[in-house]
Amino acid sequence: MGVTRMNHAVLYVRDARRTADFYGRVLDFKVIIDDPHGRYAFLRAPDSANHHDLALFTIGAGARESQAGHATVGLYHIAWEVPTLAELAALKERLAAEGALVGASDHGASKSLYAKDPDGLEFEVMWLVPAEHWGAEENEAIIRPLDLAAERLRYATLPEGSGE
Repeated sequence: MGVTRMNHAVLYVRDARRTADFYGRVLDFKVIIDDPHGRYAFLRAPDSANHHDLALFTIGAGARESQAGHATVGLYHIAWEVPTLAELAALKERLAAEGALVGASDHGASKSLYAKDPDGLEFEVMWLVPAEHWGAEENEAIIRPLDLAAERLRYATLPEGSGE
């Protein structure tokens, strides 16, 4: 018996409808269940086989910002994977246009964008380099600037359009 993958994440947010709208705009998530009173929303990623990938629960406009990582323990971020670097590049533009993009990193085995939702909760959108290309970087914690154009050229010959 063993865990095969993460199935979904649940977030407490100030306004579930506002946050659901944000994830719909930037990541094309679709609302699966929407409480008529705005207390919660369940969303599915566009190519997901899950019932839902993200659940949002409203706790109210007066909620303070998360202090996780600053003054309390808690979750740093969740990561959503895309199948190609071309999709990652398109999401970079969408996140930037939304004013949500806060960073981009090359982690060796993955190429990552970092963004914040309307409540300031951070999330990652990443492309996973195929395992056979990890090399020595598989066992290293790497954080270096991400050059998406160079990475797209580097991986352009991969099968199934991973690089493109």
